[in-house]
Amino acid sequence: MSFVETEERQALRAAVAELGAKYGASYYVEKAKAGQKTDELWAEAGRLGYLGVNVPEEYGGGGGGIGDLAAVCEELAAAGCPLLLMVVSPAICATIIARSGTGDQREHWLPRFADGSVKMAFAITEPDAGSNSHRITTTARRDGDGWVLSGQKTFISGVDESDAVLFVSRTQDQKGNLRPSLFIVPTDAPGFTFTPIDMEIVSPEKQFICHLDDVRLPYDALVGDEDGGLLQLFAGLNPERIMAAAMGAGIGRLALGKATAYARDRQVFKTPIGAHQGLAHPLAAAKIELELARLMGQKAAWLYDDGDDTGAGEAANMAKYATAEAAIHCVDQAIQTHGGNGLTTEYGVGMLAGVVRLMRIAPVSREMILNFVAQHSLGLPKSY
Repeated sequence: MSFVETEERQALRAAVAELGAKYGASYYVEKAKAGQKTDELWAEAGRLGYLGVNVPEEYGGGGGGIGDLAAVCEELAAAGCPLLLMVVSPAICATIIARSGTGDQREHWLPRFADGSVKMAFAITEPDAGSNSHRITTTARRDGDGWVLSGQKTFISGVDESDAVLFVSRTQDQKGNLRPSLFIVPTDAPGFTFTPIDMEIVSPEKQFICHLDDVRLPYDALVGDEDGGLLQLFAGLNPERIMAAAMGAGIGRLALGKATAYARDRQVFKTPIGAHQGLAHPLAAAKIELELARLMGQKAAWLYDDGDDTGAGEAANMAKYATAEAAIHCVDQAIQTHGGNGLTTEYGVGMLAGVVRLMRIAPVSREMILNFVAQHSLGLPKSY
């Protein structure tokens, strides 16, 4: 692993940053406040190949890894356009299908992931299960040559703009034991309904409660083996954490950029406020924390792309934790640097607070990451 990105990765970042600047934070916020989607940006990013950089070349993608997709995600977020569905559709769903899908599933879905013409949501969280995926009650039962799914999911992102949802369900083996399995459910499937959740966050992507009322699916809606659901699931959750870390890094960079620009220009008593250590030092500390978090994110992506799922799992959790904390620090200090202007619409800093605060909770909470590190990295007894 090199601490200097390849020329290709650097060129990718520069190109994506240029695209992000073309749209910018004002575009993103206007869309969000109007209840609209960032379809134009998504379509152009797909046409330029940025959404499919991690899709195998034989399916029209760039043939790169999750590190390349994370770079795209980070640069768009740094430009003020954090696309939440990038964490879900090309990172989780495309990765799982590329790794575990049938030949027909790959042929059908991957080219459309590559050009951005399809979006797929991902559904694992349930109202009564929370972070305990072993308590998932959404079940699938065999019915003739197909499946029948029943259950409920909550806090599922972007269902209203997705063509399908990849559901984490449970099936019964011959002994009656429940095991996790993954199913692709079209959003227009009879019996599948979804209702929005009102959120206090400025984002074009909405959250939903999903209801599955005896949804009938063909047998090939199952992704991968009936017995391999857990391994297939974690093949998608590691990229999810890596992408969440990348998005957090981008938002942290955005906040720091706004803060430092303001601190250089704003003068009080004939001196730029950035000359005062009371503001300069906290911004410098936030910069250090952010760069350390970005390094862990790059390590996690490198391990994942190198095929080390176990090592990537540890690093991805650490990266997600570190980046959430760093992003929160960056945004908080940016608000403080702006003073009262930090909470005005004009400067666009205050609205970032809700977004980064969510990163301590989702896609995995800070506490569950600390549980993971305590148990698996430090060898301490399991606490839950």
